[in-house]
Amino acid sequence: MRVVVTGGAGFIGSAVCRHFILELGYDVVILDKLTYAGNLDSLKAAASHERYTFEKHDICDADAVNGIFAKYRPDAVVHLAAESHVDRSISGSDIFVKTNVFGTFTLLEAARRYVASNGVKDFRFIHVSTDEVYGSLGDAGLFTETTPYDPSSPYSATKAASDHLAKSWHRTYGLPVIVSNCSNNYGPYHFPEKLIPLMILNALEQKPLPVYGNGSNIRDWLYVEDHARALGLILAKGRPGETYNIGGRNERKNIEVVHQVCSWMDRLRPLAHSHHELIQFVPDRPGHDQRYAIDASKLEQELGWRAKETFETGIEKTVRWYLANKDWWQPLREKVYGGERLGLMRA
Repeated sequence: MRVVVTGGAGFIGSAVCRHFILELGYDVVILDKLTYAGNLDSLKAAASHERYTFEKHDICDADAVNGIFAKYRPDAVVHLAAESHVDRSISGSDIFVKTNVFGTFTLLEAARRYVASNGVKDFRFIHVSTDEVYGSLGDAGLFTETTPYDPSSPYSATKAASDHLAKSWHRTYGLPVIVSNCSNNYGPYHFPEKLIPLMILNALEQKPLPVYGNGSNIRDWLYVEDHARALGLILAKGRPGETYNIGGRNERKNIEVVHQVCSWMDRLRPLAHSHHELIQFVPDRPGHDQRYAIDASKLEQELGWRAKETFETGIEKTVRWYLANKDWWQPLREKVYGGERLGLMRA
């Protein structure tokens, strides 16, 4: 199978590419613009393989995207390319609308024309999205595939729009689209702006650990390699026109996540004082959803997927990886993002 993976140099995308190339034996064509969050160093384990191909393009460039389809004649697209950080969407929503909405439209149209003009059979377009499109849960309940959309941030609104586009291209044009909505990912190669790597690196450098509000916001955490395996199963066995929710069944308050990071740092990089003392509560971000939680029963029952990592095993692996891979994150920390507050309201 030959698969085009958009955003393949990003955090989730690189995990998917490593899984597809090294474990499933797929030919993978990585289509990535290499924004600040794209990093070819995340693909080193697979880059020397004959099944690896990289193309640097913007998914909004219709000529480039059509050229990729014509050149490589893929059997599938796994679409992960997106602007993904909620805080950045608050202070700069325009690029989110362009990439997440118009970029998805460009890909869908290119795929539609490619399938129609070439008589391609058994094609699949996997549109990878987020649980944030569903909005905020109360104290009880889980997101299912039929939960109404209620996005709160510019990021989640643009992802909701792209989901609707993908589903409509299936219903209107018959393009074999499958949508997945995942919970919060974490693990190796995560860009340092996100909560867990930011806490690890700040703790390592003995800087304050900023926690929004009172830290009571709840997320369902999914180890990135478990997500990659889920997408492999959805690609191979998922039903076109369907949506599959992917979650780790690992609900944690943000403050609990930070405390677990601190506990591992105390164990692995002990100081004269505890890393827990570095925790600092800061003003919450606008529109901060209180709780996300995924019901992954459909994926588990139909396709036989199960998360291998608990949050306890996954967070240990993640902390150990960052401590052992300074060469990966230090250039990003020094030249791209140093840990400053993001998501401040525009004037």
